Parts: sequence; structure tokens; C-alpha cells
Amino acid sequence: MNKIITTLALLLSIVTQAQECSPEAAKAAQDKLNSEYADPIESPLTKEDLKKFKHLNFYELDMDFCVTAKLERTPNEKPFQMATTTARTATSKKYGTLHFTLEGKDYKLDVFQDLDLIKKDGFKDYLFLPFTDASSGHGSYSGGRYIDLCEPKDNGKLITIDFNQSYNPYCAYNKKYSCPIPPEQNYVDVFIRAGVKAYHD
Repeated sequence: MNKIITTLALLLSIVTQAQECSPEAAKAAQDKLNSEYADPIESPLTKEDLKKFKHLNFYELDMDFCVTAKLERTPNEKPFQMATTTARTATSKKYGTLHFTLEGKDYKLDVFQDLDLIKKDGFKDYLFLPFTDASSGHGSYSGGRYIDLCEPKDNGKLITIDFNQSYNPYCAYNKKYSCPIPPEQNYVDVFIRAGVKAYHD
């Protein structure tokens, strides 16, 4: 769990600093991922994969996959147990729904809070966006990808979703990890060719 928290802290430091669409912010997030995965202490890779690791494979940066979403908060949601890739469940709560337009069509994704994680220092404002899309299993990891977000300040209603900063769950690299499974409603019927590709693609 400490390794996961450290990873999220690195990513959140970027998210917090740059809530806007820019190639620089996206590249910085990707560089952070590569740095972490190359670090024997922080990397989720198996020992065998770490020996030959050079960098993760990303789709080319495409700012068309960075969108501004309108946040519809859902404060009366009850906690639930989010399914994972193992028997473990993650105590979660739906924070709201993000409404956005991508490739001329309107979509919505539910965004969540991990109720255990937000109790820890530095994670009070952390939001978790798991999703699948038409590229899942067709260039991207079949189990879906994640994006780390922060609550808008001052009760704001807009959140930037940069799919260029989407990343794979740890279990895409190492079966010893237990990873939340994106809920069925968080499917986007678009080939989101942005962010991390499938590792063994």
C-alpha cells in the first residue's frame, strides 16, 4: 500500500500544479511514470521485466484527448465496495459525474473517492477516475486505465481530464497487485489513443 501511496503522491504533484491542457504537463506526467518504473524501489515491474526496462510505451501526445469536464457532484452517495482484480475490495464512494465532449459526442464518467486513502496526509482532495474505452484490449490494457484528479478548489464545477496522463493499473505489469476494476458505466465508446499503451503490446 505504501508503494501505491508514493506513486499517487508523485502523480498528484503534477495534477495539482497543472489543471490545464498542455503538452508540457502531459509530458511531465509521462516522464514521472518512466522515472518511477525504472526505480527498483518504486517500480511495480517484475524483477525480470525491470532488468530490461527502458521506458513505457505511450501514444503520441494528442491534446484533442484533453477535455474540460463539468462536474456534477453527488454528495448523498453511500459508500460501496469497489471490485478489484483479487478478492480484495476497495471502500469507495462516488464523488460525482464528469460530463464532457469528445470527438463531437457527449460522454459522462463517474469519479470516485477511496475512503481509506483520503484519510491520509496529502490525499484529502484526491479523486480517482477509472475507465475503459474502445482501445481497451486493442492497443491499450484490456483491464482499463486510471487518471488521477483533484477536487476543484472553491467548490468549482470544472475539471480537466487529460487522457494523455492516463496510466495502467499495477496489475497490468505484475499479477501480485490488487487493482480496482473500472465500473461498467465508465466506458467511453471512442478509441482513446492517448496515454499508456498495453505493456506487452
